[in-house]
Amino acid sequence: MYACSLITQRTLLTMTNTSMHIISQTPFLADLKPSGKFVMEDVQNIGGTPGMIKFLIDNDLFDGDQMTVTGKTHNENLAEMNHPGLTPGQEIIKPLSDPIKPTGHLQIMYGNLCPGGGVAKITGKEGETFTGTARVYDNEQLMLRGLENKEIKCGDVVIIRYEGPTGGPGLPEMLTPTSAIMGAGLGDCVALLTDGRFSGGSHGFCIGHITPEAQVGGPIALVKNGDPIRIDARSDKRTIDLLISDEEWEERRKAWAPPPLRVSQGTLFKYIQCVATASEGCVTDEVSDSANVAAAAPKTPAVAELEAKIAELEAAVSQ
Repeated sequence: MYACSLITQRTLLTMTNTSMHIISQTPFLADLKPSGKFVMEDVQNIGGTPGMIKFLIDNDLFDGDQMTVTGKTHNENLAEMNHPGLTPGQEIIKPLSDPIKPTGHLQIMYGNLCPGGGVAKITGKEGETFTGTARVYDNEQLMLRGLENKEIKCGDVVIIRYEGPTGGPGLPEMLTPTSAIMGAGLGDCVALLTDGRFSGGSHGFCIGHITPEAQVGGPIALVKNGDPIRIDARSDKRTIDLLISDEEWEERRKAWAPPPLRVSQGTLFKYIQCVATASEGCVTDEVSDSANVAAAAPKTPAVAELEAKIAELEAAVSQ
């Protein structure tokens, strides 16, 4: 974990302060794609997995006495292989004394736009702060269409919302939008925020798992085109804030209404009714106890959907 930061985004959102303290002390060492220069074949050529294990053991970051599936410990496996470790002079895995970034590249963000948290992958290559204006899309397809129409410009904070656990439903992956932004040559001057998720292949100034999600009335649902947004991913800050007045916040909250659910029957509809927030791991077999979601939207999606249907029927009857 120390050298590679192989931690899932979902796990990160549920981590304790102690674990986040570990991340703040975890150097980012591997110069690998998508943000770096090299690929896994290059790692194989400088010693592969055994070389990495020896590197970790030699730096007191890994317990070489732990048993493996071979029936021998890591130390015994390395001794049997007579493995020399990583190739001297290699440039892919940086030494602890000269990391790519002194802290972990995975950061949990908070702020008035994501009081329940968000997950950022910031290597430092793209910088650690970004201030821009919102360009809002209510689903992935609309964002891609907007990119094709050249609506997205340098300095924009692109927002893709209603893609969370209930809105998606299922927290869909936003790899295509991030790849499209990079392909359009905007990767170094555009940020992307979403209540959906990213894969390990995403790179650039991307922040996902924004919680509470838009479908349940999270603050991301209230953002409008042109709103100023400030992102500060420095390890001692880790904030995302929408820079509007308290009065404007309240006015938008009162005017907001949830859109119809994308699924209204079957297994996915049942999933929507019981899924927890991204910050709780999107579990479906535990009772949600999220104060942030309750504060953002006191009604469950099912109640909000029912009320919308009642209002629609009443309007039809009155005519």
